[in-house]
Amino acid sequence: MIEIDGSYGEGGGQIVRTAVALSAVMGKAVRIKRIRQARPKPGLAPQHAQAILALAWLCNGRASGVEPGSSEIAFEPGEISGGSYRVDIGTAGSVTLLMQCLLPAMLKAGGPVSLEVNGGTDVSWSPTVDYFMRVFLPALARFGARASLELKLRGYYPKGQGSVLLKIEPELLKPARFEAPRGGVVARPSVRGISHSSNLPAHVAKRQAEAATMALKEAGYEAQVAMEALRLPSTGSGITLWSGCKGGSALGARGLPAEAVGKRAAVDLILELESGAAVDVHLADQLVPYIALAGGSCTVREISMHARTNIWTARHFLDTEIEAEEIKGIFMIRAERRL
Repeated sequence: MIEIDGSYGEGGGQIVRTAVALSAVMGKAVRIKRIRQARPKPGLAPQHAQAILALAWLCNGRASGVEPGSSEIAFEPGEISGGSYRVDIGTAGSVTLLMQCLLPAMLKAGGPVSLEVNGGTDVSWSPTVDYFMRVFLPALARFGARASLELKLRGYYPKGQGSVLLKIEPELLKPARFEAPRGGVVARPSVRGISHSSNLPAHVAKRQAEAATMALKEAGYEAQVAMEALRLPSTGSGITLWSGCKGGSALGARGLPAEAVGKRAAVDLILELESGAAVDVHLADQLVPYIALAGGSCTVREISMHARTNIWTARHFLDTEIEAEEIKGIFMIRAERRL
């Protein structure tokens, strides 16, 4: 059984999700100790427990110690089955983080898989649902993955109550390389986005969009930002911007002007667009498990602690040399099979 120190690196839920995901794909049992030890509330959070239990269900595995507050779990995977599944995280637990945990196994299932997840689609400390659809899934398709996501209902903190439907056609992954164009005059890419709100005045989504568009225009980027003003079970607002393998997003909060929300998302994206790297910092950490599994590389302006933790975790499960190195001010993450 592989043993993982859950306090390594950033010491959060990411190491748990990555470890059990790779355990399921590789068919190797894992024990994770000292989970989130340095956090204000150590041990598994409810959404982490939900993800592990859902993965055990998907791969006909066994999991022990999986309950909120637990500092140690064991996970023994079985055969990954196709079929239809439904997971209700409860309140505003992130649907995208749960899908990140299950997706590697779903891609290796014995048949097509559909997964309905209920929870928070646009919540702090996780990819927004629009980022997942517009940046992450297209990047994953370059590995040969066939996945689609339908947003059925948005859900904001603290109520959640959002819903998405993820569909997977299992496929053997192939290496993918993400590198920025070199040499010559490169045209500035166009930007697309969506600004949304629920149970708030319609001008909130409009002001977010206008502020983002203005900031992008000042930096030399043209943008088309769609707007949604909806009535949903939960209340909130947000904006996600994207261009190729890069994105930026921000969520509304009480007392935070809509203009500040829009500008924050734009500034984040502009930083990535002008970096000279191929993918943004957040996409790089999400691609690490797939680069480790299938091979390939990506360039990124900096290596986040999440990415370093994922690289360290992947080395426990795979006979792969995966590393990150700096090349002329840009970092490259790459993986090659050991001889």
